[in-house]
Amino acid sequence: MRIENGGPHIDHGRLVLFPFDDHSLPYQNGVELKLHGHTAPCGTTPRVLEPGAPGDPDSLRAIYYGSVHRVGGQMYMWYLGQDHNQGWFSRVCLATSRDGRTWHKPDLGLVEYKGSRRNNLVDLHQGNVHVQSCVVFHDPDDPDPARCFKMVYQTRIYNWRFAAAFSADGISWTPHPDNPVGYWLEMAGGMRFNDCYFLTGQGGNHARRLRNLVTYTSYDFEDWSSASVLGMQRSGGDRLFHEWQGTAGKQIHLGAALWNRSNVMLGFYGMWNGHPSNDRRLVVMHLGLAVTNDGLHYREPIPDCPIVSAAEDGWEVLPETRTSDNYPSLIQGQGFENIGEETLFWYAPWPEQASDGIRLASWPRDRLGSFKPYLDQRMASRGDSHVISAPIDLEGRPARLSLNVDGQGEHWQVRCSVLDERMCPLPGFAAADCRPVAAGLAESVTWADGLDAIPPTEGRIRLRVDFGGIRPEDASLYALYLDPVV
Repeated sequence: MRIENGGPHIDHGRLVLFPFDDHSLPYQNGVELKLHGHTAPCGTTPRVLEPGAPGDPDSLRAIYYGSVHRVGGQMYMWYLGQDHNQGWFSRVCLATSRDGRTWHKPDLGLVEYKGSRRNNLVDLHQGNVHVQSCVVFHDPDDPDPARCFKMVYQTRIYNWRFAAAFSADGISWTPHPDNPVGYWLEMAGGMRFNDCYFLTGQGGNHARRLRNLVTYTSYDFEDWSSASVLGMQRSGGDRLFHEWQGTAGKQIHLGAALWNRSNVMLGFYGMWNGHPSNDRRLVVMHLGLAVTNDGLHYREPIPDCPIVSAAEDGWEVLPETRTSDNYPSLIQGQGFENIGEETLFWYAPWPEQASDGIRLASWPRDRLGSFKPYLDQRMASRGDSHVISAPIDLEGRPARLSLNVDGQGEHWQVRCSVLDERMCPLPGFAAADCRPVAAGLAESVTWADGLDAIPPTEGRIRLRVDFGGIRPEDASLYALYLDPVV
């Protein structure tokens, strides 16, 4: 299947249409976009991974300048550990989990630390170099088994230019012989998309370059683009940013953690809000949501709206913690997972000196944002609330549609129709033929006579979702899923 949403013209095994992707759902009538941000509960913020015991390589800090990937039946988390003895010196550590909430630190037996190999240090330079950040890619289908795991990392020994390493198991790493392979970049996210590797961060060689979202690309993980793409900036006409070109004003910290959903990529970025004094100690930094359809150019569905709020993170019994000496700020790492009926994302406090453990944000599966109908006097002459998709090419294959939808009470309805590219309903697939879709995370859409598959068509189609009932405003639409019939 292909969709004309501004991304590359490639086949997608599945289409996911989120309300906050206005290139895939461009036509909107009488609906309001809402983002459902995560805020830590008041009290001591729960930590899913805490610093280690005295004598461990992460005894002082567990820093999430790392990544999470599903590997077989469990998840791996690569993070940075600091001890009490060496100042600003971080090593790459590994933790494992089956549910994303309970993490274990395995004894890997690879790196000697304080006379013992009983620790969770991965073998990258035998733990002898400081690593400032790392982004791990998992390529289980790579024809070279020794390259099933790939890492980009930043370290002092290469003058902070990013380096590459490869691994068969994600634990024992071989640095590229020609490191560094790239340029100065402080990064926190990456993905593989359309047979290309994308690495995001802050850096690049752009005018007024401080803290914007930039992307470098590579097709083999060895030769990286000599120039970067300036994908998003928040400063705009911000006088403070242009005057200081330092820490004041709106900026983007470390690029974005990326979630590749094929026809759209989600990015959680550091929403840097610098103080007019230009003092980094006074920065407030939530995590914001940006989306892209080509992996290079990003946009905010709702500007300056946090998707993970720093507010009250680390709240303790007053007056031990005061905003006068603890401005709330977060860092994002690379990693999203849908596990069962949940969407999980991991993050930690910023700066590193404040990183007392790694946190978890969670949502009901894929419910990061929604369309809700709104009603006012102008709507009386403009029809019911509805949305229409960009053109979709089924490429000669039937497909099934399902919705992630919810509602309050019993007086709302959601129906779907299939249109041709000129927005005329296909016979048998009009809204009147559709059975009301029940609430659920992935509810199948059916039409009259039990039709549950959209047949192949000569031309491209569009999908339309209508909100109805006595109280259409009680409904919430979170996602549309279009899957080929196998």
